[in-house]
Amino acid sequence: MIKKSIGLQDLRRKIYLKAKSIKTYRFWGLYVHVCKLETLHEAYLLAKRNNGAPGIDGVTFDVVEEGGLEDFIRQIQTELVSGTYKPLRNRRKEIPKGKDKVRVLGIPTIKDRVVQGALKLIMEAIYEADFQEGSFGYRPKRTAHAAVNRVAEAVVKAKTQIIDIDLSAYFDNIRHHILLEKVAERVVDNKVMRLLKLILKVNGNKGVPQGGVISPLLSNIYLNEVDKMLERAKEVTSNGKYTYIEYARFADDLVILVDGFPKWNWLVKAAWKRLLEELEKLDVQLNREKSKLVDLTRGETFGFLGFDFRRTKTRRGKQGVLVTPRMKTKTALLGKLKEVFRRFNSQPVDRIVQIINPILRGWVNYFRIGNSSRCFGYVKDWVEKKVRRNLMRARKRSGFGWNRWSRTWLYDTLKLFNNYRVERYQD
Repeated sequence: MIKKSIGLQDLRRKIYLKAKSIKTYRFWGLYVHVCKLETLHEAYLLAKRNNGAPGIDGVTFDVVEEGGLEDFIRQIQTELVSGTYKPLRNRRKEIPKGKDKVRVLGIPTIKDRVVQGALKLIMEAIYEADFQEGSFGYRPKRTAHAAVNRVAEAVVKAKTQIIDIDLSAYFDNIRHHILLEKVAERVVDNKVMRLLKLILKVNGNKGVPQGGVISPLLSNIYLNEVDKMLERAKEVTSNGKYTYIEYARFADDLVILVDGFPKWNWLVKAAWKRLLEELEKLDVQLNREKSKLVDLTRGETFGFLGFDFRRTKTRRGKQGVLVTPRMKTKTALLGKLKEVFRRFNSQPVDRIVQIINPILRGWVNYFRIGNSSRCFGYVKDWVEKKVRRNLMRARKRSGFGWNRWSRTWLYDTLKLFNNYRVERYQD
């Protein structure tokens, strides 16, 4: 983990405490902190840690450092201070997303990543004080696992009426004027607002690019009023420590859970109506085909962050929840692995194992909470058979070589990934 400098840490802490204590305070004089060498250096380190492909100019981190990192940072500072900084267009990259669909990433240049990162480091301290408990996406010390756990706990507590929300092309349709108005509620620094507008407008008249350093923060600012509305709903309907509505949001993935007792049917309708009202203010469109109401007591299921949720009974006969990887996520993983085996069919098997191990490790680490054992067992057996078939083909034989290669050999000698242990989520 990269350690932030003390000066920047102290500054961010002071900004956060000020924003937390005075909810109507509007910050000024922020631009000078964005331009500090310390902030720009930190933004560069964060960008390098995330690595990523080069932007439209083709410049990589190696090229930057070969040319002199200090000169690179100082040049950015000079452009920011003089007001001559102009961001370049993002490089577009299409990522497959389900059947016949793609997600378009906008990849900024390293220079633009540093500027966006510096702006984010200062702005984030303000808005973290405003964000709500149910918001988890791309925030410090908050994870997708925590969001999944929040939803699972709500189901266990009998919140079985589900409003499963799917927003239509959310990032692509964020309205710049609405976003800038929301930022201006907390920021009164003209230079910061000008810089933010430059970043937004360089790629069009609406939307924030998925892949931009500052995009996740901006997307959370945009939907913060939706979170506030749901927090108010929790508060006004609560009875002491008991609540009858819960929610969790990770970027544009939102689920609302309402108590299953019939007396709270009105709350489902009210939450749905208020949600539509808030989204209309933001000009955010709902995907009507994918957004739905789910009743877990009828055996229905819903998905959130790649997991399926269904109600079940525990061994003690109490109501519980089953949280498993969605079928399409498993299918996508096996498809990706199958492509590796196909492309590198002529390579030595240990080379193939080196390629698939990081893919397996990342997927399993994400899904190792909940009730993933059966799914993991299937994936493990499938991978093992594919490796065995590859070994046998290299010897121009059929079958799986069960007697020739033991499981111990596959995992201890060949070093095939073998950590499929499911863990209980701990906050």
